Amino acid sequence: MRIATRGSNLALTQARWVADRLGGAELVTASSDGEAGDKSRFVRGVERLLLAGEAEIGVHSAKDLPGTMPEGLEIAAAPEREDPADVWIGTGDSLEDVPQGARVGTASLRRRAQLLAARPDLNVSELHGNVDTRLRKLEERELDAIVLAAAGLRRLGREAEIGFPIPIDRMVPAAGQGVLALQVRSGDEASAGAAAAINDLRAMRELTAERTVVTLLEATCASPLGAHARCEGERIVIDAFVGLPDGSEWLRDRIEGNGEEPTLAGAELVQRLLGAGAREILDRAEKAGT
Repeated sequence: MRIATRGSNLALTQARWVADRLGGAELVTASSDGEAGDKSRFVRGVERLLLAGEAEIGVHSAKDLPGTMPEGLEIAAAPEREDPADVWIGTGDSLEDVPQGARVGTASLRRRAQLLAARPDLNVSELHGNVDTRLRKLEERELDAIVLAAAGLRRLGREAEIGFPIPIDRMVPAAGQGVLALQVRSGDEASAGAAAAINDLRAMRELTAERTVVTLLEATCASPLGAHARCEGERIVIDAFVGLPDGSEWLRDRIEGNGEEPTLAGAELVQRLLGAGAREILDRAEKAGT
């Protein structure tokens, strides 16, 4: 079994974690294409290896996967989910406690929009790079704080860096945050079966609901959109956020549905968001970024 993965420290750590649970596998590192700000460039590299038959399973951070994937590929499994929350690293013990005008780094429009919705005084600047690069920028005192996903820090064994988790009602995570998506070629039953052996039903249902929101809103990985689902017994609760990058206008909503029908629950939430003007906000956010 060969696993396709990007070559960052976090991606390799995640791929090795999957390989261990599969009973061992060879890692094949994908090359990337595109510009530095293009989140999909690493996804495409992994998908090329799968489509070319150079690997059987692709391991992705699910939040990086576009809502629509190339013909011939599908998500076969999602192992148990890591903490989906966004976390603050740096000055302050809570969002309310952060000093006035603090310099915060993030490359995410979703995080920028929610930070500025909560604290319009913050000085939010663009910060790219892998986890190690971002943490180094903070150590070099170029910034007062950065916001990262708890999942990546925990998988790298760097959870001690976390200052405080940002509550879901203040910052809705990205769809798929904390989930690893195992991608295979459609029709490859052997690889799909191997992946399915480590599938977690709860994680897959939550991921399905969140990806439904992204797909039906025709959003991209760069859209200022948060979607977070959590299974609670037989029910599923989905939170969503849509906003302008400057935090001046935003929508939040929550819906509860049948946990066995995550797609339906996600679709119902999208209808409510659309009725409240989510499409117009996303369109304006896209124009603001061009």
